Amino acid sequence: MGKVKAAIVGSGNIGTDLMSKLEKSDAIELTAVIGIDEGSDGLKKAREKGYQTFSNGIQALVDQPEIADIVFDATSAKAHVRHAKILKELGKKVVDLTPAAVGPFFSPAVGTQFGDAPADNVNMITCGGQATIPMVRAVNDAADVAYAEIVATISSKSAGPGTRANIDEFTITTRRGIEEVGGADKGKTLIILNPADPPILMRNTIYCEVKNMDEQAVCESIYVMVKKVQEYVPGYRLKQEPLFDGNIVTIFLEVEGAGDYFPPYAGNLDIMTAAAARVGEDIARSMSVVS
Repeated sequence: MGKVKAAIVGSGNIGTDLMSKLEKSDAIELTAVIGIDEGSDGLKKAREKGYQTFSNGIQALVDQPEIADIVFDATSAKAHVRHAKILKELGKKVVDLTPAAVGPFFSPAVGTQFGDAPADNVNMITCGGQATIPMVRAVNDAADVAYAEIVATISSKSAGPGTRANIDEFTITTRRGIEEVGGADKGKTLIILNPADPPILMRNTIYCEVKNMDEQAVCESIYVMVKKVQEYVPGYRLKQEPLFDGNIVTIFLEVEGAGDYFPPYAGNLDIMTAAAARVGEDIARSMSVVS
């Protein structure tokens, strides 16, 4: 099976970390990295690795659509709304790493809310969503979640301009993902940018109120889901055993990154880019089968 050509739009922290993931892929051939700042560290690293680089944004794909069949958008939610229309007209498959929520939500450990068939544009929700939604889904599968609340805490140093500009979209899209993919009847999301130095690892707290508590079934479901996520994010782990109090279960997670671009404390980058790479590879394989 031949590799499918792909390009990254966005040369910030997320796009640059994703580049490190895709260069190891056996299904995707990364051909280009596209940004808007010729002097960005991401475009510099891409040039050093021998990839084509462009600093004119989405126009690069309009001018040379043949450079990629799959496009990973690692820009911002507002930018992706515009990009999505252009990429659809160009007939590209899109993996959206912004919280724009143009396409259906996807978490590799869980799937989408409608099934696992790749859409033209799939949304990777958020880093907090990729970390916590599998846990909400695990609890829901065992005990029916009435309400789920998650708190994602990341190092301030790992939050670039795009992440900071998308805080509102982060909370809205992650809440929707908790409900639509995680299965909770109602969800709530909070994010904390912790300025501690040395930087902390990504930490997540998941609080679930359930209708049919079965502590053993819930624990077993959680452990199975943790292993599923660890298949593509080895640094994903429980901080302690789940806590139970009546119809409430609380889960504490941390995510250690692979250190591909940012240091390992940036687990929020790693879980997002690793999930996006996994989904992109699935799309590439489906495209190869069709062709």
